[in-house]
Order: sequence, then C-alpha cells, then structure tokens
Amino acid sequence: LSVSRAALLPPPGGPGDAAGQALPVESRPFASYGSALHIGLPQAPRAGQLVTLLIDYEAGEGPGVCWLSPEQTAGKQKPYMYTQGQAVLNRSFFPCFDTPSVKFTYSATVKVPEGFTAVMSATSWEKQKDNTFVFKMSQPIPSYLIALVVGDIVSADVGPRSRVWAEPCLIEAAKKEYDGVIEEFLVVGEKLFGPYVWGRYDILFMPPSFPFGGMENPCLTFVTPCLLAGDRSLVDVIIHEISHSWFGNLVTNATWGEFWLNEGFTMYAQRRISTEVYGLPYTCLEAATGRALLRQHMDATGEDHPLNKLRVVIEPGFCLFLGVNPDDTYNETPYEKGYCFVSYLAHLVGNQSKFDAFLQAYVNRFKFQSITADDTLEFFLEYFPELKEKGVDSIPGFEFDRWLNTPGWPPYLPDLSPGQQLMRPADELAELWAADSLNMEAIEAVDITGWRTYQLVYFLDQVLQKSPLPEGNVKRLSKMYPKISEAQNAELRLRWCQIVLKNNLEAEYSKVKDFLHSQGKQKYTLPLYRAMWGSSEATRALAMETFSATAPQLHINVQNYVKKILGLAGAE
Repeated sequence: LSVSRAALLPPPGGPGDAAGQALPVESRPFASYGSALHIGLPQAPRAGQLVTLLIDYEAGEGPGVCWLSPEQTAGKQKPYMYTQGQAVLNRSFFPCFDTPSVKFTYSATVKVPEGFTAVMSATSWEKQKDNTFVFKMSQPIPSYLIALVVGDIVSADVGPRSRVWAEPCLIEAAKKEYDGVIEEFLVVGEKLFGPYVWGRYDILFMPPSFPFGGMENPCLTFVTPCLLAGDRSLVDVIIHEISHSWFGNLVTNATWGEFWLNEGFTMYAQRRISTEVYGLPYTCLEAATGRALLRQHMDATGEDHPLNKLRVVIEPGFCLFLGVNPDDTYNETPYEKGYCFVSYLAHLVGNQSKFDAFLQAYVNRFKFQSITADDTLEFFLEYFPELKEKGVDSIPGFEFDRWLNTPGWPPYLPDLSPGQQLMRPADELAELWAADSLNMEAIEAVDITGWRTYQLVYFLDQVLQKSPLPEGNVKRLSKMYPKISEAQNAELRLRWCQIVLKNNLEAEYSKVKDFLHSQGKQKYTLPLYRAMWGSSEATRALAMETFSATAPQLHINVQNYVKKILGLAGAE
C-alpha cells in the first residue's frame, strides 16, 4: 500500500477549502506483517470531535489482494480479483485500523471494466452507469470483514433473502446444490440465536484456487467450489459460515489471541443448528471427525505447543498466527478445543434450553461489539448467579483459567455417544479391512450405499489410522467401493488420497495429482504435501512435480506453506 498524500477536510457543510489542508504523512516500522501509518494533525482533536481525513493511496501488490490469471479461474477466460482480510491482510487493501477491536460502517464506489461485475460484503449495492457499483454497509464491522470481488460472475436466487454468485460455468450447479437450503438454516439460526441482522445472506463460489473452505464476509459468504459435490453432501460447511452471522461477525473477538471466541462459539452454534436439522447422531458423528482433526493436530505439534492454548499471547513482534505466520498453518485448537469449552459451559448449566437462552442473551448483550474472553465468562457467571456461587470457574482440573492458559488436550469432552449407532458399523468395517486375511463374506454383508458423507469420512479416518494395511487390502477396498475411491466429494477425496499415500498404492498416485490440480484449498493441500514428503522417494518426486505444475494457481500463502514443507529455498 503506498500513500501519496493526506488532507484534513473541512467539517461537512462547514467553511474551508474543499481540497482540504495537506497533512504530513509518515510510515513507521510496526511488525513483520505491516507498518504504521502516522498522519500529523494541525492540533490535537477534542474527544468526540468528528475528524474527516482524505487519504490518497494505491494498493494491489499486498497479500490481501489476490489477482488471478484466467487459468486460475473455473471459466479460464477472464482474470479475477478478490480480497481476503482475515486476519491482518486488509491493511494491504486500504488504510485502516486493522484490528478486530475496532468496528465501523463503510461505503465504497467501485468502477470496473466492461464485462466484469463487482460485489462486496455490504448491506446494499446498486449498479450505476459506466459499470460503476456503489456499496454501503450500514452495520458496524471490523476491518477483516470488508471484502471485494471483481470477476465474470452472475447470480441466481435460491431463497427469499439469498442468492448464489459464481462464474457462469458454475452457476447452474450452485443453484441446484443450494436452492431452498440456506433459508432453512437461517430460520433455525434465528430461532436459536435471535434475529439475523444482516439483511441478505448470499454465497459466492470462488475460483478453485481460493485457499479456505469459507470466509464469513457479512451478507456475502465466500466459499470454495469444493462444496459443489453434486449431492448436497457438504452443505453443512454453509451452516458454519451462517453461524458466524451471530458469533464472529456480530460478537467479535477483540484480539486474534482469543480467536476461539469467534470459532469455538461458531462450532457450537453450527452443531446446534445441525442437531435441529439432521438430528443428534449425525451431528455427533461430524463432531467426532472434528475431534479426530484436533487429535491429529496436537499429535503433530505436541500437546504443550503454545498455540494449543485458547488464549494465545501475540506480541506485536510475533506474527499473527492466522494466514500470516508461515510457521503455523491451519490450526484446529480455537475451533475444536474452543467448541469443547463452550460445551463445558453448557454442561455446567445442565439444561439445553437454558443454555440456548443464555446464547441469545449473550448475542444481544454484546452485538456489534468486540470483546475478550473475560467479558464472555463474566457475563456467563452473571447470567447464572447460582453457578457463580458454586465457584464453577475454579473447579480443580476444569478452572476457566486452565481452559484459557494451559496448552493441551481439552479437560472436558462432550459426550458424542449418540453418534455410536453410525460410528460402530464404520469401526467394525474398518477392522475387517485391516485384517491379515480378508473375511469377504463379512465385508460384503455391510451395505454402505446409504451412508452419508460423515459416516464415510469417519470410516476412512479409521482406515487411515490403521494404515498401512496388509498387502493388497487397499487395492481390493478401492475396487469394492468406487463410491469412495472415485468420489468427487472433496472430503472423501482428501482421505482417499491420504490412504493411497500411506499405503504406497502407486497405481492411484494419479488421483492425488488430479485432486491437487483441481483445487487449492489449504486444508486439503497441506496434509497431502506433508504425507507425500514423509512417505517415499517416489512420493517426494510426485510432490515436487505436482507443486511445480500447480504453484501458479495457488494462493501466495499456500505456496509459501508448501515450499516450507518441501524445504524449498525462498520460502518466506
């Protein structure tokens, strides 16, 4: 971001030069992920005084603004640009207080070339002449939630307050997958957590190189095209993003060191909505796959790694750990350990409808604010004075302080046993496939045609844990279940590729390559490069070959993470 000038404008409607009074501008060092912009005012402003600054600047090179060549898009015809603010990247898109502790409304006027459309995370937008779009966000939001996309995109209505946006070649698939679905989730969310305050809830299907599953930009969630599985089997990712409408976007963590306030509450809210829509067994099964991811993460980093606390100390000199510090990639702790803490609070209350009422009161109390964990926990104890009296914040082994400040496995795990009716058959089938001599009669007696995504995911997680399987077993498994080995569903493809690599099934290495060519989502890309790098000479060669072919279509952060895994020079 380069700033060319700043000026103090006269008060609206007041006397003074419309061009403003020029002000001195200076950039000072701040941290490795940004510098501080200092602007000198002629005199110190009074508290409450309105100060109008004009800043002329140019942006576009920074990490928050992503420019895609036509080959990085789904249509492969026209270029595309999008911004990604979380956590601290919007400072490279416009001058701002780039901290979640500050909230503001915004408006924007965006002029784009003919044949392109601009959309933003705003409560209203209108198209004017000369392909100019005007946006307004009437609710206060933190800087990281401002987002802009310019591309060859079109939209289709899928509900009374929802439309899907996508490149023309994807719009039919998007409409089919999400028609009528979003409204159902929104209605359940409102019943549980209170009014949906953002007006519209639209979804934008991003190009395949988008590095995240979803980004909860208000009014306009960005999602990976990996969600277009063709059978609605991954729509629950949208429930997560919808849940952010209350937890994260409306009530926001004041610092990134307490990111669990956004994500732990959102995981809890997602699973509450999922329980209402899909029932408890399926939701418990999904939560079990989340717990398995937390286990994998903690095994990889070591439980006592400082990032495995819910309250992470972020010094200005320590890179913010989300999307900026290449030493730490995608981290499950704020999501799944955070979910366990919120579940523990619900467990202390002991009554679901009472806890649901607390969540509504919490949202209502802190809406449009940025808060700390202390605010949350103080409000919890105020709301339940009988629990405060009992001293639930300092039960030995479960102290609130321990939850926040001690790294490691959650002290309390919610009961996922209702999922057993779906897990047990998957566990038993995985056991059968791990046997030295396969009992085909028993295997054929298990019909998996009715299993939904997370039951299959759970089954594959068990197979992966037991891998490498005895010689020949994976080959037979692949042949027996084309529903799995030929799946288009990204969650299944990820796990099948991991199984192929762990079992050195060279005949199917091409599937790993195809999957990495088809998308660039961080959560799918990094585990596969780690698996390839940690396996054999052949898989290391596969990793190098795949990366050199796909690097240009990956997001810059993901490129750097992969370079680091592959030990390539030039990894930032």
